[in-house]
Amino acid sequence: MAQFDDHKEEGALRTIGEVASATGIKTHVLRYWEQQFPQLKPLKRSGGRRYYRAEDVALVERIDRLVNREGYTLKGAKAALRGVPDSQAAAQEPAREAGLGGDVLAKLKAIRADLKAAISA
Repeated sequence: MAQFDDHKEEGALRTIGEVASATGIKTHVLRYWEQQFPQLKPLKRSGGRRYYRAEDVALVERIDRLVNREGYTLKGAKAALRGVPDSQAAAQEPAREAGLGGDVLAKLKAIRADLKAAISA
């Protein structure tokens, strides 16, 4: 779950910047995901300012997990969120079970993140 340190209530509305800071996902990626995932619909107020509800933040975290940790393509992640596997997502499943595909990609990304953290420390 995203950690917000802005002293707001747990269910409070969050700006796109607050969500980006808490999740580590850049704002332009969040905007792109809004276009790609019809389920992700933050409130938009005057001037187009976005406000994410708690369920929007949870969905962002789920998309991030699917795409960046489990190795799904955007198309596969969309299918997984709908609960209806498409042919590509179904093709990825046996590879995942065998320890290939998304798991290897997720492990490589975790190693890269660890190396970046060690270098910047």
